[in-house]
Amino acid sequence: MNLEGHVAVVTGASRGVGRAIADALEVRGLSVATVARRSAQFTADVANPADVDRLKTTVEAELGRPTVLVNAAGIFGPIALVQDSDPEEWVETLMINAVGPYLVSRAFLDGMLNAGWGRIVNLSSAASLHTPGQLNSAYGTAKVALNQFTRHLAAELEGTGVTANVIHPGDVKTAMWADIRDKMGSVGESGYHDWVAWVEQTGGDPPEKAAKLVIDIIESEVNGRFLWIDDPLQTPIPSWD
Repeated sequence: MNLEGHVAVVTGASRGVGRAIADALEVRGLSVATVARRSAQFTADVANPADVDRLKTTVEAELGRPTVLVNAAGIFGPIALVQDSDPEEWVETLMINAVGPYLVSRAFLDGMLNAGWGRIVNLSSAASLHTPGQLNSAYGTAKVALNQFTRHLAAELEGTGVTANVIHPGDVKTAMWADIRDKMGSVGESGYHDWVAWVEQTGGDPPEKAAKLVIDIIESEVNGRFLWIDDPLQTPIPSWD
């Protein structure tokens, strides 16, 4: 598929998976608006409606109307038991990880619908499907909400030429990894310790795998799916059947 001339917006694009996705899109010839709270082409707080409105106006004025949106902005949030967690940090995690994709998707949908073609890809996590543990209630809750939002959005978009999907990008050793690793010792759950050890020993999944999956989704017609880097466009997650 020839993607040259299309405009893409990638949030959380200053580093990590978001940066890798933005780079991959640029290689394919798209004009990419990289978005982050700082150190990006366009600065915006995706959880702030006024910021998102300003972002839409600025991107469309400088690059044109986007037909590709990748919501990659996210934080891990408080690593603590619920009774020990900071309420502001807990709510902030939901705002950035779940409300942010809603606000940014809503802002750019009109351009995609008018064009009769568009792709929205949200970055979720396997944490949204795992049995809950004693570590990441804010992060897990936010990603479950993001999954369900994506399903609702996909249902609304069916037949319009615009699709919405969500991916698990893998266990990537990003800049926030050190914080997760350092605070993991206070939790005491063997499964999480095994996970940390695996990522530390192997370096985790390369972000380029997530970038390739995003390209595959953009070039496909799939809609309303949760997709993994190791099973790109084949079998849906059983819990989504």
